[in-house]
Amino acid sequence: MKRLVLLLLALSRCAAAVELRIQFGALERMLAEQVFTQEGRRYVRGGKTNKCNFAYLEKPRVSGEGGRLRMKARFTGRSALNVVGQCVGLGDAFDMVITAVPVYRNGAIALQEVKVTSEGRSGYYIRRVSEAMQASLARDFHYALEAEARKMLEGAGASPGYKREVRGFLAPDVRVASDALVLRVDF
Repeated sequence: MKRLVLLLLALSRCAAAVELRIQFGALERMLAEQVFTQEGRRYVRGGKTNKCNFAYLEKPRVSGEGGRLRMKARFTGRSALNVVGQCVGLGDAFDMVITAVPVYRNGAIALQEVKVTSEGRSGYYIRRVSEAMQASLARDFHYALEAEARKMLEGAGASPGYKREVRGFLAPDVRVASDALVLRVDF
């Protein structure tokens, strides 16, 4: 029995750090299920019922580029006034490219060094949208990795009949590989 306890202790110390690889296709599916929930769209302003003031992203594609996470999505937006049933103002639709460095901070994956550009197009409206999205993503985006891990590992779904508890959860290394987001997770 003493040997078994020592073996389990040794194994638990070896398994404390885990490399988790999230393929870009899986990230796209996660985005579709958790973020792009309104008919495949993510409204960043207004909603589907407001025909003159809205903005949304759709059709996200995730990849890696030079150690950065890269997401390409279609942006459609309008900032206009409703004048006698007609929308008068600015609006456009274009492909947006968002690049960022993913980091682990306060129990969540966040984005830093966010850059938002349009692919091959420029103009006043496009620049304003890019600036607003860049600030918003850097400030507001986070994926609660620690909470998700707790839910998965401590949850009653596949209960083995004993209590499980996650302590000291950290992801000290987050990097972008050519085919996946790679996290080293310690717990």
